[in-house]
Amino acid sequence: MTPGKISFVWGLFLLTWPSGIDAENIDPYDEGAQFAYGENTGWLNFEPLEGEGAQVSSQRITGFIWAENLGWINLSCETTHSCGTVDFGVVNDGQGNLSGYGWGENIGWVNFSPRVPDDLTSYGTTLDIEGRFSGWAWGENVGWIQFDSTQAYDVLACKVTLDDLVRIAQFWLQTEVVPADLDQSGQVEYGDFARLAALWLDFCPDGWQLKWQ
Repeated sequence: MTPGKISFVWGLFLLTWPSGIDAENIDPYDEGAQFAYGENTGWLNFEPLEGEGAQVSSQRITGFIWAENLGWINLSCETTHSCGTVDFGVVNDGQGNLSGYGWGENIGWVNFSPRVPDDLTSYGTTLDIEGRFSGWAWGENVGWIQFDSTQAYDVLACKVTLDDLVRIAQFWLQTEVVPADLDQSGQVEYGDFARLAALWLDFCPDGWQLKWQ
């Protein structure tokens, strides 16, 4: 696909994208990639069936984690609009290195960039280019929480890439006999653009933000 076509389709997508979406964007492919684990916490679910899950962006992580044994962990004061009372949150430096704190009523503070005294090893939590979490978080009252995609401790956030856009655009242009006439009305119009946006949502559901560079 040429850069011109990519730019054209991207422009159409922006025009049809609904505003105000702010929902979890964990486990975009429904593979169960939503759990961290701690010896003292059990499983921590970033995409619970009920309630608000976690939302990852290039600046921060907001929303909640659910721990069956411990209740909710709030990832940002922005989630509860309480920053004027207590300012906290998990911060993303734009390169996938997390820092800052989450808060759980039953476990206290959870540090996403912990340091071990006299140990130069970095034990903090990071996200790779695919949006996959790795590393550790630390709770003074609960100990270590692990993210490790080579085991079952796998959390994946939706980070939209240009490759994702190309795949959708190619599918869009090849779906019908008349390219881009997705609603088969005989002409390319707004309904087709809305259909393209719906296809995009299938790749990265529930609310997402663009991948950072």
